[in-house]
Amino acid sequence: MTANHPKTEDIRLESVLAALSNPLRLAAVRVIASFEEHQCCEVLPQVPKSTMTHHFRILRDSGVVWQHHIGREYRLSLRREDLEARFPGLLDALLKPLQSDPLTLATIDEYL
Repeated sequence: MTANHPKTEDIRLESVLAALSNPLRLAAVRVIASFEEHQCCEVLPQVPKSTMTHHFRILRDSGVVWQHHIGREYRLSLRREDLEARFPGLLDALLKPLQSDPLTLATIDEYL
């Protein structure tokens, strides 16, 4: 897998919003945001690996996550600093409902 991480200055708002418009990807971001770095296979283990590979690619290509190859595994981390540099306050505004909004939680909890 060839990683396609956009440079900080190339992260586009519409790409970030499109990536986060999917409930499965929102659930994955909620898990990834809770740790500094997370193994790909442990983010949403109940979802098939092929499905998550597709969603991780979208999150990576949009600039939402870093994907690192370490040994035989891939690890994910949120690009907090880069997203904050490009769009101050956006990430916090997007992550807050993932912790407290009942409607949002009802939608993503089926994946957790």
